[in-house]
Amino acid sequence: MSAEPLLTVEKVTKTYTGKEAEVTALKDIDVSVSKGEFVSVVGPSGCGKTTLLEIMAGLREPTSGSVKVRGQEIRGPHPSIGIVFQEESTFPWRTVLENVEFGLQMRGVEKKERRERARELISLVGLSEFEGAYPHQLSGGMRQRVAIARTLVTRPEIVVMDEPFGALDEQTRLILGLELLNIVERTEATVVLVTHSIQEAALLSDKIIVLSARPGQIKTVIHSTLPRPKDEVTLTTPEFASITQRLWSLLEGRDLSWRSSRKRPFRSK
Repeated sequence: MSAEPLLTVEKVTKTYTGKEAEVTALKDIDVSVSKGEFVSVVGPSGCGKTTLLEIMAGLREPTSGSVKVRGQEIRGPHPSIGIVFQEESTFPWRTVLENVEFGLQMRGVEKKERRERARELISLVGLSEFEGAYPHQLSGGMRQRVAIARTLVTRPEIVVMDEPFGALDEQTRLILGLELLNIVERTEATVVLVTHSIQEAALLSDKIIVLSARPGQIKTVIHSTLPRPKDEVTLTTPEFASITQRLWSLLEGRDLSWRSSRKRPFRSK
């Protein structure tokens, strides 16, 4: 992992103006992401996590402050940044292969090349046997693998993800998270992940940004001590337990939804 800042967020504030009042979602956010890092953003519901991700991706403009890729300010969607959304985003009328090659097709990549690259990513996410299947024939986790492959096939340097496994049970999302780590390491992508799962953040991240309640401000940044590569055994280590407990101590009580979603850590058999 390089210490060179790949993505920087500088003094970002976002205020929404309504008919009766202004609401500040984010205030004075400073973030630096190095090439090869896996960074998670956590915080109470309504603290501006998704807003921050959208600003990082160039989908939403900050009220003040800036976002830069390699020192160059971005003011809209950027070719170096790929996005994986929480919502179902596969095209139901296209097969797995056709879904994954879509971005390359839109860029005018010749059919033979885009098929080769799409099949390479489909293999990487473990869906080679399903390239002719349609989304309705796949599980939720498989559809998200398709969405991830479709994003990575265009070879973005940075991938921003908004709760990509949020609709899945905790055990499945942790298993898929470990698969995601393997995929992004092999593609050398840098990841910024928004998640409500403390366990997911603790397991996957090199760095965890903890936001306060609205207006979202950086409460603290936790640097993980967990070595790579990570696997299911990582979930049983004292280091993982320590990070998880620290996150709970920072977040518990700020929002009751954190309490209601709390689950026991998944442990391999």
